[in-house]
Amino acid sequence: MARFVATSAKDNREARRLAPFRSFDNPRPRTGKDKPHFESIAAGVNAISALRDKPSGDVRVVCPDDAVELVFRRRLSAFLRDLPDVTVEIIVDNGFTNIVERQFDAGVRLGEAVARDMVAMRIGPDVSYSVVASPDYLERHGPPSNPQDRRPQLRQPSASNVRGLYAREFERDGRGFSVRVEGQLTLSNIAPAIDAALDGIGLAYVPTDLVLQHVERGRLRQVLSDWCPTFQGYHLYYPSRRNPSPAFSAFVDAFRHR
Repeated sequence: MARFVATSAKDNREARRLAPFRSFDNPRPRTGKDKPHFESIAAGVNAISALRDKPSGDVRVVCPDDAVELVFRRRLSAFLRDLPDVTVEIIVDNGFTNIVERQFDAGVRLGEAVARDMVAMRIGPDVSYSVVASPDYLERHGPPSNPQDRRPQLRQPSASNVRGLYAREFERDGRGFSVRVEGQLTLSNIAPAIDAALDGIGLAYVPTDLVLQHVERGRLRQVLSDWCPTFQGYHLYYPSRRNPSPAFSAFVDAFRHR
């Protein structure tokens, strides 16, 4: 049975007057019961500090389509997982985009193509190119003898080369030169060019790493191997800035080629 005792206001004032006084200079000694409480406070403070120090914000990058596969795909998943408050926008453009006018944080180009007034940082290994065609195409028309082969059968619509918007670059005996290919089909992206080569439409000029599996399986064959060059790897380029955002700094560090 619960027992209640009534007290008067006078009793309460007397109790407060007689209660022992504990000054801040002589705090009550901590006991083991206090430890979990202080540890939880410390953990909360550390969590807040971690959130404050973790980068957040947006990063906008423009790059060629093959750089997505050769560079970003391998490391992008871990970057986004480790930095959930950073958003990355990657725009594919195989032209020479003015990143300042279009308000990109950075662009991606092969090392030889980066403007000198930009800060450049390598983000990938050297890139070799190959000219490839399907076995069926080569059986019908034979392989080209050199990059400037102008045999009529290579210009016929039924055997036209797959050509991109830009000239193909070759190298022989330390001398580089470009060849602009005329063909019935024009493609601005590498993935469709590889598909066209697989379908026997013509010759495709593409990064070797992107067709190596097809070559190993016999679906494509390499031609003009002695003429195909290797370029400096892809570089991230951007204008010099005094105070880059934490998100962009984290992006640069994560994709630096090591």
